[in-house]
Amino acid sequence: MAVEKVMKRDGRIVPFDEERIRWAIQRAMLEVGIHDEDLLNKVVRRVVRRINQLYDGQIPNIENIQDIVELELMRAGLFDVAKAYILYRKKKAEIREEKKKILNKDKLDEIDKRFSLNALRVLASRYFMRNEKGEIVESPKELFERVSVLAVIPDILYDERVFDKNGGHEQDPKAIEKYLSKLDEYDGKLSIGRFKLNKYHFERLLNLYRELAEKGQMKVSIDEIVTMLENGAFEGYEDEVEEYFRLMTGQVFMPNTPALINSGRPLGMLSACFVVPIEDDMESIMKAAHDVAMIQKMGGGTGLNFSKLRPEGDFVGSTAGAASGPVSFMHLIDAVSDVIKQGGVRRGANMGILEVWHPDIEKFIHAKERNTGTNVLSNFNISVGIWEDFWEALKEGKRYPLVNPRTGEKVKEVDPKSLFEELAYMAWAKADPGVVFFDVINRRNVLQSAKNEPIRATNPCGEEPLYDYESCNLTSINLAKFVKYDDEGKPYFDWDEYAYVIQKVAKYLDNAIDVNRFPLPEIDRNTKLTRRIGVGMMGLADALFKLGIPYNSKEGFEFMRKATEYLTFYAYRQSVETAKKRGPFPLYEKTKYKDGELPVEGFYHREIWNLPWDELAEDIKRHGVRNAMVTTCPPTGSVSMIADTSSGIEPIFALVYKKSVTVGEFYYVDPVFETELKKRGLYSDEILKKISDNYGSVQGLEEIPEEVQKVFVTAMDIHWLDHLLAQANIQLWLTDSASKTINMPNDATVEDVKAAYLLAYKLGCKGVTVYRDGSLSVQVYSVEGEKKQRVKAKPSKYAVEKLKAVVEAEPWLARFINVNAILNGTNGKKGTDQPAGLTFSLSPAPAPKPAHESVKEKPDIPEDKIKELLGVAYCPVCYEKDGELVELRMESGCATCPRCGWSKCVIS
Repeated sequence: MAVEKVMKRDGRIVPFDEERIRWAIQRAMLEVGIHDEDLLNKVVRRVVRRINQLYDGQIPNIENIQDIVELELMRAGLFDVAKAYILYRKKKAEIREEKKKILNKDKLDEIDKRFSLNALRVLASRYFMRNEKGEIVESPKELFERVSVLAVIPDILYDERVFDKNGGHEQDPKAIEKYLSKLDEYDGKLSIGRFKLNKYHFERLLNLYRELAEKGQMKVSIDEIVTMLENGAFEGYEDEVEEYFRLMTGQVFMPNTPALINSGRPLGMLSACFVVPIEDDMESIMKAAHDVAMIQKMGGGTGLNFSKLRPEGDFVGSTAGAASGPVSFMHLIDAVSDVIKQGGVRRGANMGILEVWHPDIEKFIHAKERNTGTNVLSNFNISVGIWEDFWEALKEGKRYPLVNPRTGEKVKEVDPKSLFEELAYMAWAKADPGVVFFDVINRRNVLQSAKNEPIRATNPCGEEPLYDYESCNLTSINLAKFVKYDDEGKPYFDWDEYAYVIQKVAKYLDNAIDVNRFPLPEIDRNTKLTRRIGVGMMGLADALFKLGIPYNSKEGFEFMRKATEYLTFYAYRQSVETAKKRGPFPLYEKTKYKDGELPVEGFYHREIWNLPWDELAEDIKRHGVRNAMVTTCPPTGSVSMIADTSSGIEPIFALVYKKSVTVGEFYYVDPVFETELKKRGLYSDEILKKISDNYGSVQGLEEIPEEVQKVFVTAMDIHWLDHLLAQANIQLWLTDSASKTINMPNDATVEDVKAAYLLAYKLGCKGVTVYRDGSLSVQVYSVEGEKKQRVKAKPSKYAVEKLKAVVEAEPWLARFINVNAILNGTNGKKGTDQPAGLTFSLSPAPAPKPAHESVKEKPDIPEDKIKELLGVAYCPVCYEKDGELVELRMESGCATCPRCGWSKCVIS
């Protein structure tokens, strides 16, 4: 009799699965370079036969089966394979023990096993609930259950048995008070099928009931709702909870960090992004400081446009004194952020914007220049807001007026070329400021007619342009999970499953708006006027690796476009379906949606459509849409680590790098790349060291086949032109924006930065963040050993064609974009990195980072110097926890720690 069941280590009885045996043996064979499908099948048959002989009619446990695998491998003479299998088995046992330590538990469940050690460490560092002693009291299973339960609570109150979108029903909203006064009694008392509601879930349900009752949309009383829950009337929604739980624990999508931390917990705030207005009076300025404090203490980040503040030295009527200017008030907000330590170590995150016409723009551009070691706005990303008139002045060579926002009068005129060079230089030298293109942001802004003004601010990482007091909830879908393999082992992308998940995630985000505890009433009100959501994606690099498509190729950019087109199309599809049942967002009738317009550039280029956008636009006109904006691409630092995938839409930083842990050092290898090496019989410690010493890149290594070098590219293997094209192709189909870093090598020039800014603008990006390798670093390295020079990145053929086409279409660009110099690597290099003709005063640029330097051990740095570094070039979490100075990488527009996932951006 064949064995049909097997006992897991935790005592569960599950179906016997021959494929798991096949996978384990195949892995061991690949480990020693054996690629023999017939031999694999033969060994698997012998193992299964032996199991059936020994356990006829019984239930073996996992250890029994593994023992048989070892024995049969040796009987087949495959001693090297048996050794690899034994070592892998031992390694798995060690990993299980390490996971138990991290999770503070004696037994692992199936969900624990799905997440890597790295993912569990990240979850343990910030996401799990802890007791008063600081001990973890929550497992991954419990975390994702509380997130999933909260996500389905709105479905109960929008059930047609209790909800009427047309209103007209009278229920007493205050009836919820008796339940709010005894929440503890309801902790775990109510449930949706097998899932229990804790008191925080119930409290959010009560508050949503009150809101809908006040609109007259509740058919029944709150007492009836509670009775229905007690009687299991809503058990049908158990499947919805299960589905969100399955998708998250399967690492298919992840909500933004605040949602993972706060769902079903006291703070209850699920959003990451907010914009706070700031007017030109002291009451507004202090209100903004208060609002920033309230948002950041709950884990959010803020964007502020300081352009309405009068310039430094301007007249102040109430005191007959002189104004201190926008930059001084940025320091005020920075100080507020500094004392609101999120989770003890997470700094507050802000985006500070000043528009290019403001008289203090030059001071703003230099606001983060480090001269004295004093406060340099370490809690701020800063960006210059540029409008079309600046580009026109630059094009025409006319002087550009700077205008006092208090009086509307011109203060002076400046040379736009000089200002542009100054901006580019500081981005080259200090990685700040970035630029935001407000005319591009507002070109397809369907909300402008409803809001009576353009958008003038973004969240801290720039991917969410927002109106005053708007917020946004974000998620990221893991593209790598949709790469499947056909019967011949060839990879393909499952577009149908991807479309299904997009719609589930869009619904999740709309529900999140209803159960969100917003930090301020103004944010609650303005968020619900537009119901903006941000469905995003991560795992792009890993998906392309699996598909065998180079990131920096025409095929790669076409995949990016199609993936983003699907993202927005199916997010809208779900939003229309939700609008049919629950009603469109309140400002819908005042927007351009009703005229058939969409805030998506790709919609206006029919020749690139893969989907029926005209049908979608008609459906939106006919039924409305629930969410004013639906897609974005946020940074995913720790979120992508939890999902065990590559970060956001970025290429990976390194295929192999050395990691130091308490028990020693080991090489971290990108999992998809590791599989490829083993499949080709190339995996060894020697090759890992070689790749690690080659900056984590395989470029130029003779041991690595050319086709592997072509596909497995890292961020610095990709020319900055191709980085720009990736952002532009993705931006084409987003309703909002994308968080992306345009990586440049250390020897890039100011001329390269200027060219990147102009090309980003002309290619339709809504903003851009350029990062020159090493420009964040402070020279505190010790030499480990001489390393070879990095292979120079070259632009793809597709990028070269695009570059030439842009400059040929507008010849004036040739004054700033030297096509030939960019292509041959001499752009702006005339014996110095600083271009000729700069007329302003600058502090010295950071010295180029020598190619042979790497961190060896914690340098002996004075404590005050350490404080200066934290949150700027080094990870504050790793330093405070382990005393390690781990250098941050610029990823998705934000400084991010490669070791623990800490990011200056609160989203990720």
